[in-house]
Amino acid sequence: MKLAAWNVNSLKVRLPHLLAWLSSEDAPDVICLQEIKLEDHNFPVAALEEAGYRSVFAGQKAFNGVAIIFRHELGEPCDVQKGNPCFPDPQQRLLAATIDGIRVISAYFPNGEAVESEKYLYKLSWMKALHEHLTDELRRYPALALCGDFNIAPEDADIHDPLRWSGGILCSDSERQAFRGLISLGLADSFRLFPQPEKSFSWWDYRQWSFHKNLGLRIDHILLSEQLASSATASGIKRELRGYERPSDHAPVWTEIEPGGL
Repeated sequence: MKLAAWNVNSLKVRLPHLLAWLSSEDAPDVICLQEIKLEDHNFPVAALEEAGYRSVFAGQKAFNGVAIIFRHELGEPCDVQKGNPCFPDPQQRLLAATIDGIRVISAYFPNGEAVESEKYLYKLSWMKALHEHLTDELRRYPALALCGDFNIAPEDADIHDPLRWSGGILCSDSERQAFRGLISLGLADSFRLFPQPEKSFSWWDYRQWSFHKNLGLRIDHILLSEQLASSATASGIKRELRGYERPSDHAPVWTEIEPGGL
C-alpha cells in the first residue's frame, strides 16, 4: 500500500494536478489532503469516483479542511471521526478513518504564525491534545498512520538555512519538543527510515524563486506506528508536483508499506 499526504492549498485549484497523479503509474492507494478550502457540498466526489477513488472529508469555507481519498478496491471506510474529542475546535484540521485495516489520520497542524503570538499557544495546545488523543488511538489501532502538514521542521537537516530559521516559527524548541512527544508514543518518521538525499524539502515559499533555489523546509510528514514502520519499504517526496503551473506551495510526501507485513 502506498500512503501519501499533500497540502493542496485549495483543492479546487489543484484538482487537475491531483487527478493527473491519481491516473499515473505511481499513484497512491491512500492520500490524505490538507487545506482543501472547500465546504463539504463542494467536494469533488464525482470526479474522484470517476478516477477510481472513494473519499471522506471535513471541509471548511476558504480555510483549513482535510480529506482522505482511497482506491475503491480498499472497501468502505470504518470508524470515521472528524476532529479531536480531546480538543473541541471549529477549525477542520483532523480526520480519521480505518481503511483496509489501517487507521489513517489526515492532520493539518496549526501554523502558529509567530512564537510570541496567541496562535502559537493555540498550536502547542492543539498538539498537546493530539498527543492525548493518539495515546488512545494507538491502543485501539496498532496499525496507524498520522499523515499531513505538521508545520514543523523536526531537525536542522529539514531546513535550507538552519541559522536563519533558528528559534522561529516551524522550528522552535517547543514545536520540536511536541513533535518528539508524538514520536515517543511509538511513532516513526517514515521519511527517515530510509537513506534520503540531502536538502530534501516538502514546502517552498512562493516568493523569491524559493523552489527553483531549493530554499525549502520539510514540514509534511507521515508518522507510522511500530507495526507499520516495520513493514515500510520506501518513502520520499514527489517534488515534481511543486514545479507544475499554479502549484501548491507543498509537494506530496509518501511511503510504501508491504501488505504482507500488516
